[in-house]
Amino acid sequence: MLILCTFLSWRVCGQGILSGNVMDYASHEVLAGAHIILEGSGKATASDRLGNFKLVNLTPGKYQVSISFIGYERFSDSIRIANDSIAVLNTSMIAGNIRLDDVVIAASNEQSINAISSLDIKLRPGNTSQDILRMVPGLFIAQHAGGGKAEQIFLRGFDIDHGTDINLEVDGLPVNMVSHAHGQGYSDLHFVIPELINTVDFNKGPYYADKGDFTTAGYVDFQTKNVLERNFLKIEGGRFGTMRGVAGFRLPELRNENTKGYIASEIFTSDGYVESPQKFHRFNVLSKISTQINDDKVVFGSTFFHSRWDASGQIPERAVESGSISRFGSIDNTEGGETSRFNLYVKHVHEFNTGGYFSQQAYAVSYHFNLYSNFTFFLNDPVNGDQIQQKESRMVYGYRANYYQEGSFLDKSLRTEVGAGFRFDDVANIKLAHTVRRTFLDNFKLGDVDELNTYAYLNETIDFPQDLSVTAGLRLDYFTFRYRDQIKDAVNLESKAIVSPKLSVTYQLDSKTQLYVRSGFGFHSNDARVVTENTKDILPKAFGVDVGTTLKLTEKLLTNFAIWRLDMQQEFVYVGDEGVVEPGGRTAREGIDLSLRYEISRWLFADVDLNLTRSRAKEQPEGSNYIPLAPTFSTIGGLSFRLKNGFNGSLRYRYLSDRPANEDKSVMAKGYLLADATLNYTQRSFEMGISAENIFNIDWNEAQFDSTSRLKDETNAISEIHFTPGTPLFIKLKLSFSF
Repeated sequence: MLILCTFLSWRVCGQGILSGNVMDYASHEVLAGAHIILEGSGKATASDRLGNFKLVNLTPGKYQVSISFIGYERFSDSIRIANDSIAVLNTSMIAGNIRLDDVVIAASNEQSINAISSLDIKLRPGNTSQDILRMVPGLFIAQHAGGGKAEQIFLRGFDIDHGTDINLEVDGLPVNMVSHAHGQGYSDLHFVIPELINTVDFNKGPYYADKGDFTTAGYVDFQTKNVLERNFLKIEGGRFGTMRGVAGFRLPELRNENTKGYIASEIFTSDGYVESPQKFHRFNVLSKISTQINDDKVVFGSTFFHSRWDASGQIPERAVESGSISRFGSIDNTEGGETSRFNLYVKHVHEFNTGGYFSQQAYAVSYHFNLYSNFTFFLNDPVNGDQIQQKESRMVYGYRANYYQEGSFLDKSLRTEVGAGFRFDDVANIKLAHTVRRTFLDNFKLGDVDELNTYAYLNETIDFPQDLSVTAGLRLDYFTFRYRDQIKDAVNLESKAIVSPKLSVTYQLDSKTQLYVRSGFGFHSNDARVVTENTKDILPKAFGVDVGTTLKLTEKLLTNFAIWRLDMQQEFVYVGDEGVVEPGGRTAREGIDLSLRYEISRWLFADVDLNLTRSRAKEQPEGSNYIPLAPTFSTIGGLSFRLKNGFNGSLRYRYLSDRPANEDKSVMAKGYLLADATLNYTQRSFEMGISAENIFNIDWNEAQFDSTSRLKDETNAISEIHFTPGTPLFIKLKLSFSF
């Protein structure tokens, strides 16, 4: 039946058709999620990922077309539809004031995939890739190793560690590293230059057939700009020896006016706010060239990233309370590391005259990682200490392709997407070693990993005339794991397939109310070193359900409310000093998400996100079934303003409540409430600004763990909270020019 629907969707039939494209006037970037409405007809749709749209089965006559998109001036024009013909309307939209009345409620699942994220990016410009990631409602991050290590992520009742249960991508490149030296799904976003981010597509839950491994709590997909509107230079400086410089330059036309390119670079350095200087250095380069040849668009992209840093690590509460060190002191200040990543990719998109498109991308990634940590100090080795080294070098090769077509089936709008691809990780000399002050002592583990993931998926969406939209998806993944243990001189091989069905239903109750139910299976893969030793739980499943509504209570107030549940077949617990992932058993999470966006006036906006979650282990007795560090209640929000004279800024807060740090809730991780502020003066050719984090200079713990450790002068091990302190008041100035 799915094959039949796919075949029939290639045929576009009906009385009349309106098709077109929506793009930004200045940059010529496509606008995905723009709303297209035929006034008075009840017909509406949204632009797809290429900015294209199509309305079929239109009665011949004259129509008024309205196109809106957050942050752009509304477009309106009249057009005549003739019988058995296609009318074309290509639109270039001009950036303007942000207005919530431009958000349109419609049944189509394609509608406004970035409605809230686009608004948040414009109202809350980020300075780092972490800031952008933190814009996902309910997502919190924590840094606990000197700034260069990937952040710890919290979302929907998960302590995701560094990416075990969230799928992260940048320009189609996978960010999550499978079978990583430090942790499964390790995701380092520091190779992203924030000023070059064009859009961020995010969603929660395992409901999307085109998203595979690690998509349980949700996904975040970054897309960087294909072209630069203008050259720019930017410098920033702040407390703690912090300096940052960013520059982007358009390349001269390489072949014709349809071939454009740019190159950009970032340099960052900071000593950090801890007593032992972090000596953190980061260097980024990104280049892109895009060309349009008739109906084909080709993009070549490459990035290079390198960083190195020292870290003070996590410190025990008892050391601070006794006065032996301060909150910003250290037990082992020789922690830290070095990492680099080089990405190279080419993407090709061909548009058919039927309105569909075929997209394909090939990529290669060269990645190196070297980290020194000390979680337990002198617990296992009272003489040399317990410092460990985690190191690897890997190549990642991949290819992905998908075909998308809009059509009709039995007088109903039908959208079909078919995709397939593979990813191969070749990891050499992945190791866990014992070190003292970064000097090698001996290897605990050493080996090579080969991991192959091939996949295919199908998505079918039918829009019914009664404002009902149904999307059915099916995904097949096949994994092959190979681990060569260099210490034991043994090779192990395992493979497994998994099928993940999805089903979502969206209903437009009226012009201001959308109701939806999303359901589906997802999964996260296990570490190859664990899989080949114990074949149980290679690809543990997740099943989730969201029931929610999107409401426009007034033209100026947009809300989203959802009740959800997610059941995991197996929870992973990473054991850092052993370099393994241990099974944690079946779990259940359920919660409530609420988001509010309010346009107080043309220049003042308010937003609030609230997230309440209950997380429990199913196989443990009541009272001992808490999931350590799982968030229970969090909220973020603030006020943002933009004046016509160029002044703009925001005052924001974020709150994370106390939460259990162990299974029986006898140890608690302390929550925090922080406030940040920014003030900018923006003109066409320059911008100056000041920002402040933790404006009330409160003491707070950024990362916290209930760990067992022993200090140099202690005879017995002690289990308690170990933490990294959060930033004190941090003030930064910036100045940028564009030309």
